[in-house]
Amino acid sequence: MNLLTFKAGSRHSIVSCIGLARENARQVREQISSEMWEQLNRLYHEVKRPDVARFWESQPIEFLHSVREKAHLFQGVTDSTMSHGEGWQFIQLGRFIERASATATLIDVHFSACEQAPDEDPVLAEHLEWIGLLKSCTAFEAYCKVYTAEVTPTRVAEYLLLNEEFPHSVRFAIDMVHSALTAIGVASPARKADRAQKLTGRVRASLSFGQIDEMLASGLHGYLENIQRQCHQIHTAIHQIYISYPIQSALEA
Repeated sequence: MNLLTFKAGSRHSIVSCIGLARENARQVREQISSEMWEQLNRLYHEVKRPDVARFWESQPIEFLHSVREKAHLFQGVTDSTMSHGEGWQFIQLGRFIERASATATLIDVHFSACEQAPDEDPVLAEHLEWIGLLKSCTAFEAYCKVYTAEVTPTRVAEYLLLNEEFPHSVRFAIDMVHSALTAIGVASPARKADRAQKLTGRVRASLSFGQIDEMLASGLHGYLENIQRQCHQIHTAIHQIYISYPIQSALEA
């Protein structure tokens, strides 16, 4: 818990992620709204305050809820105060590539830990684990509206992977990556993003036409690993096209 929450040397800890986000925002301060900076700065100082360790030890759930709520608030502030131009589209790219990869990883971990057949009714402890997976993706209530309260591994995987309407599903996230790439391509036609768009289109087609029964029959672990690998390839392609491209190509453009 300490490693994932406070470990300064870990890029995956909550405090490190917030610190990196604040540093990134500071470097593009003129491109973001004052409300975005204030919200992110407020969150940073909250997790770095002197008595945070004592607060964590006495009320860990409250601490995590506070961080999650303020992260949601930052997203809302971003969407409502920043012009939805090229910069906002890049924020969408980062948000949804990470979301697709993280959700695929969560599903993979839970299915790898589940030794029973996916169609069997889980025992109580495992039942709570699947509910925990849905709640970690803020998906439990939305899931129940589609499948009622009958929680089974197959339906959970189908919802978090293939639902086209839920914002935290892998399919929804990849659709948003595709939309953002298309918008950026229109705004920056000089930068050719064909590879990133083709990679995204391949994943999108797999999710749009995929069937959960076929994925389970052929091996869900391999499918989810492929999703994560393709997300990494999309990220790398975007970085090469828009971030680390040679100076000469920029001059020629």
